Amino acid sequence: MKKNNLFVLILLFWSLAPFFWQVYTSFSTTESIISPFSYVQNRWTLNNYIQVLTANPPFWRYLFNSTIVGLSSTGLTLLIATPAAYAISKVRVNVERIIRLFLLGVSLFPYVLLFLSLLEIARVLGIGNNLFALSIPYSALSMPLAVLLLCSAFKDLPKDLEEAARIEGLDLWQRLRWVLMPLISPAIASTGIIIFLFSWNEYPIALTWLSKAELITLPVAIARIAGSSLYSVPYGAYASATVLGSIPLIFIVLFFQRQIISGITQGAVKG
Repeated sequence: MKKNNLFVLILLFWSLAPFFWQVYTSFSTTESIISPFSYVQNRWTLNNYIQVLTANPPFWRYLFNSTIVGLSSTGLTLLIATPAAYAISKVRVNVERIIRLFLLGVSLFPYVLLFLSLLEIARVLGIGNNLFALSIPYSALSMPLAVLLLCSAFKDLPKDLEEAARIEGLDLWQRLRWVLMPLISPAIASTGIIIFLFSWNEYPIALTWLSKAELITLPVAIARIAGSSLYSVPYGAYASATVLGSIPLIFIVLFFQRQIISGITQGAVKG
């Protein structure tokens, strides 16, 4: 029992230490950051947060942009992936395995190799500097994994439920909307959070599709803060920006923790 507790403590320290170090750095002066274990007269400061929050554009604008991109990408992906996963779960077993293997291969493909192609598509279609247009490549990149996760959730549902709904006179969309989707809501929630996190943290596509300062997303803004000076690295401002950018994600995970755990463990026990 003590060994298990020790392992949990080590795991917590391993997971949370980088975040706490960023919090420490965000409240530290430049002198104390350079020499963290030596005596510094003025060690603590709020100037790092003031610098970030009073910038032009203000930091909350980047949070708003990332939220818009994350929500639109998540909504578009789930809107397409849910009926697609249901359809795949109803085909023959051999065909389903082939489709799943194909989706798995696509989801493992390094999307960085598509970078130039996506940039050319944005140029030809004239959809650069558009937050909602950015959700199109994000949804396409998230789609294979989303379909795989939701397909597994549909497969775990008892077939008798849908048969009973069909006998009651519900058509396909009614069965999907009122019977099946509520039952796999934990899987939908956990899948949606994965898509949102990917959209929130994605950097290369956002860097090239968005050039206006008032439209850039949070990762691009943080990268600009880190490279704002040629002769010094603004560690404090960079750390405060990462801390502020992490707070919404922490609240999302805490708010949806039940759905996340249910979605992960769904289908683990069958009786």
